Amino acid sequence: MGEQYAYIRVSSRDQNEERQLIAMQELCIPKRNIYIDKQSGKDFKRPQYKRLARRMKKDDLLYIKSIDRLGRNYKEILEQWRILTKEKGVDIVVMDMPLLDTRRGKDLMGTFLSDIVLQVLSFVAENERENIRQRQAEGIAAAKARGVKFGRPALPLPDNFREVHKAWREKKIPLRLAAKACNMPEGTFYYKAVKFEKGG
Repeated sequence: MGEQYAYIRVSSRDQNEERQLIAMQELCIPKRNIYIDKQSGKDFKRPQYKRLARRMKKDDLLYIKSIDRLGRNYKEILEQWRILTKEKGVDIVVMDMPLLDTRRGKDLMGTFLSDIVLQVLSFVAENERENIRQRQAEGIAAAKARGVKFGRPALPLPDNFREVHKAWREKKIPLRLAAKACNMPEGTFYYKAVKFEKGG
């Protein structure tokens, strides 16, 4: 019997991993073997997951609270599952889904069933990620329609902008000097000039 490990993931730094952590501690998994990432599950470019995957070896056992904690990208979940179970010889237990326990049902029927369940759950996890993205986009669009402004507020034009803009438009000074006089990058000066001319 190898070592026991746990992988925990929350989508952002302000989300709490406590629920997952308690579940792992109840299994008496050593603290040094619990790996936590605080980032999106869209891919597997996560530092703690990478460390965990490198460290695990044949006959080790990995616990995950639910399949979406492993990730939310259908193809990548299946690929990582294959690497861990087939290439490295690691067993995986998904705690919220007893059918996804590679220690049991090692025969053809058991493997077939767990493969089907894994594919369905991986698809659901990715589908939920798409739904979240869609809801965010709709929320942003609705907020913009209500007049909510996003991003940093625009800085006011410098006091000398009108006279510098006039001199630049009359070709008395080049863009480079006009931008420098207003303490702006050239692209910013040009953008502000066009906006200013449109009455913005």
